[in-house]
Amino acid sequence: MLDIAICDDDPGQLELLASFTAEYMQKHHIGASIQQFLHPDALLRSCEMQRFHIYILDIVMPMFNGIEVGKTIREHDQSAFILYTTSEPGFALQSFEAKPFDYLLKPIDKQLFHETLHLVVAKLTKTDDGTWVIKTHEGMRVLRLSEILYCEYRDHTVTYTLMGAKTLTTKVIKGSFSNHIECLLQDERFLRPHVSFVVNMDYIEGFSKTKFTLRGGYMVPITTKHYPVVRDTYMNYLAKQRHI
Repeated sequence: MLDIAICDDDPGQLELLASFTAEYMQKHHIGASIQQFLHPDALLRSCEMQRFHIYILDIVMPMFNGIEVGKTIREHDQSAFILYTTSEPGFALQSFEAKPFDYLLKPIDKQLFHETLHLVVAKLTKTDDGTWVIKTHEGMRVLRLSEILYCEYRDHTVTYTLMGAKTLTTKVIKGSFSNHIECLLQDERFLRPHVSFVVNMDYIEGFSKTKFTLRGGYMVPITTKHYPVVRDTYMNYLAKQRHI
């Protein structure tokens, strides 16, 4: 699922941008959570609890302008897509301090806005951009790799447990679990400690010979005969992270 934040201090513009965004997502059967913020302070407080895939920011706002908000977001999130909207073309050059994906002038043209979203979604759905695409009964879902705690294979489906205690389950997958997770395991963060599980090592808080304990209290089993390899892989990953 795509998490999208829209911030504009004009309620009418905020609703319009949210409407345009929702229309695009529905048309292309993309699951999305769209959160609206009338004040940049509220958005920044929300960013302390979660990250968004896409930020749509007005530039001229009270307290913090959109450029300062974008720069603050960039301090902890280099991969998110920022789209600026404004009625003031003079901010174009300055806005690039926040490394935005695009800069759109008001009044917003819906077709141009949808074309821009299409380019963003196309980039997000590439696995080498740090995202993972799954098919659910509600449609295509785009997951950020960093939000996946672990996944479990059961009854020919795969359930992904995400940050914030969210879960998503795929439709019946074609082929084996091994084939389904092949590309996921190419990311060094992910480890397969059990035939039916893959875990994100960034969220491991402890382990024994039989299980990993993850942030949030989740437990992921470790196959006994594979424990030495699983342990060494995890310890090597920890050592590497300490030297980054």
